[in-house]
Amino acid sequence: MKALVLSGGTGTRLRPFSYSMPKQLIPIANKPVLQHVLENIRDLGVSEVGIVVGGRETEIAAAVGDGSRLGLRITYLRQEQPLGLAHCVSLARGFLGEDDFVMYLGDNMLPQGVAAAAEEFRALRPAAQVVVRKVADPRAFGVAEVAADGRVSRLVEKPAQPRSDLALIGVYFFTPAVHRAVGSIAPSRRGELEITDAIQWLVLQGAEVRAHEYQGYWKDTGRVEDVLECNRELLDGVERSVLGEVDDDSLLVGAVVLEPGARVVRSVIHGPAVVGADSVVEDSHIGPHTSIGRNCTLSGTHLEYSIALDGATVSQVRGLHGSLLGRSAAVTTADLGSHHRLVVGDHTRVEVAA
Repeated sequence: MKALVLSGGTGTRLRPFSYSMPKQLIPIANKPVLQHVLENIRDLGVSEVGIVVGGRETEIAAAVGDGSRLGLRITYLRQEQPLGLAHCVSLARGFLGEDDFVMYLGDNMLPQGVAAAAEEFRALRPAAQVVVRKVADPRAFGVAEVAADGRVSRLVEKPAQPRSDLALIGVYFFTPAVHRAVGSIAPSRRGELEITDAIQWLVLQGAEVRAHEYQGYWKDTGRVEDVLECNRELLDGVERSVLGEVDDDSLLVGAVVLEPGARVVRSVIHGPAVVGADSVVEDSHIGPHTSIGRNCTLSGTHLEYSIALDGATVSQVRGLHGSLLGRSAAVTTADLGSHHRLVVGDHTRVEVAA
């Protein structure tokens, strides 16, 4: 089995971050979303991965490389325009050959992994298998109508009146039968080749299409709120690891991860939290569910339920909650009270009056 990871999206809902960083590289618990995805794929025993990229290919390739660091072999496939998920399959035809493959959206977080779905696909080997999850409002998703035996009878994209609450969550397993399906469909009204249309074509041809219901945590990291919630979910699973320096006037409470070279001076950190390598936390209070990247400097600051990306500097700022601070951003001089939210893009300086 091979893997096809789709990482060409522009991330309009994550601006201003997506202006300077592909959304797939936003860190969750100090690790890019795309790395979480690739590690899930590696855990399936898959080593050959094609990554479909758009205009941010250089940045993604710089972060992932050839995949050897993760035990993978990466091939980059350029999609010049966003022409749909099924178009990505067509684009990757030469890479995929006649192999079965898993297709995985590169901005989806499924921390519990999809090993059970892969095992089911390998055992039954239907023409296609979709991974679904029950959602409160299916109207915003592709929806699968599924019989009691797990067979898909119909797929509908964003139905006005859903007949099922099982949403497609961005992981698909295919045999080579999908290539004929992709070649048999026409672009949708929005001008894209829809993967739901290709799978529905298989259903109408009488091919076996099955659904696997995912039971774990799932989040499409398309908005700042989603990124912070997902960060909280992953931090809830970390174990205490103190590899940096903590002075005698500081206190670490609970599951705190302090990476090598990090220093904590006259500060309190309440876990779960992670402080990246070579960062300094001084005269500060870091609350739960906070991730601080590498080479950050926080002084005289109170920060909780937030993410500070690599190189961020926060000085004399209190009351930050639910904030996302970009790479090498600088926030200075403020007494904001409690639960003040800031979203600051990369290399941006913000001065807030005290």
